[in-house]
Amino acid sequence: MKYHKLGHTDIDVSVICLGTMTWGQQNTKTQAFEQMDYAVSQGVNFFDTAELYAIPPRAETYGRTENIIGQWLKARGNRDRIVLTSKIAGPGEDWIPYIRGGRTRFNRQHIVAALDASLQRLQTDYLDLYQLHWPERNTNFFGQLGFEASAGEDFTPILETLEALQEQVQAGRIRYIGLSNETPWGVMQFLSLAEQHSLPRVVSVQNPYNLLNRSYEVGLAEVSWREKTGLLAYSPLGFGVLSGKYLAGAWPEGARLTLFPDYTRYSSASAIAATNEYVALAQRHHLDPAQMALAYVNNRSFLTSTIIGATTMEQLESNIDSINVTLSAEVLEGIEAVHKDHPNPSP
Repeated sequence: MKYHKLGHTDIDVSVICLGTMTWGQQNTKTQAFEQMDYAVSQGVNFFDTAELYAIPPRAETYGRTENIIGQWLKARGNRDRIVLTSKIAGPGEDWIPYIRGGRTRFNRQHIVAALDASLQRLQTDYLDLYQLHWPERNTNFFGQLGFEASAGEDFTPILETLEALQEQVQAGRIRYIGLSNETPWGVMQFLSLAEQHSLPRVVSVQNPYNLLNRSYEVGLAEVSWREKTGLLAYSPLGFGVLSGKYLAGAWPEGARLTLFPDYTRYSSASAIAATNEYVALAQRHHLDPAQMALAYVNNRSFLTSTIIGATTMEQLESNIDSINVTLSAEVLEGIEAVHKDHPNPSP
């Protein structure tokens, strides 16, 4: 395994981070335990979760993933070996009304309530990293490219959010803070206000990044590099699309998009065309398409960690083994050629 520093901290995190959003929905507790045991045996020390999980979000599964992780941590007695991160959900009145009425605010009251519940489920008294899952304000995320201004917005001032998070850092309940699904403006506002007011500094940004969506490179990659707020790349396989398993109209039994076909972000005609070319490129060079896609992400200069998820042990083993894959100059040139012909089909 390879390791990177988490932002400006002295914490070493594995370049492969274990994603957990399927646990409690597609994966059972037993399967989740097996995944965690195997990941740790391979040098993975970084686990990512959220109060929202399992995914897709439902009232019946809310918090279930954290509960499973908490049971594993208690059973294994190895909390000090794991760099553990979770997230407070943003607002979502239409689709997560069961989380604080769908009106989450990033203020002291809601941060304390969310963190209390996460710590209880995880059976720990602190988190190494606590992230804001998506912005409270109106901005472009979750696949929305264009920014549309809206008058009369009502969102918690970023300074107030940082002050609320500082209280939790000072109380020893959070070590560091991070952002997710953020924009360059948002990241720089958090950094600037933290510097001005001696408040906790953001150490990471968890955004989507993969061969079908390299929009992070426009603006945010430079911020990550220069400000030591490295990318925690989620969906590095584009919901598994980049493995090639959905090509030619295939719908493998039990696969994520087979079970949840509404997740269409990486399934447009242009995304399928690009995926066909990426898979063909991998096959020409005798590479596993999924490992090629992951290896590309693993080696970005602005990356801290790649968040991999798996529903089977075979997938997990292959995904973790991507850390040992080195892409040749010829393969990298081929990837850039495909990207030039199909730039960001799934932003």
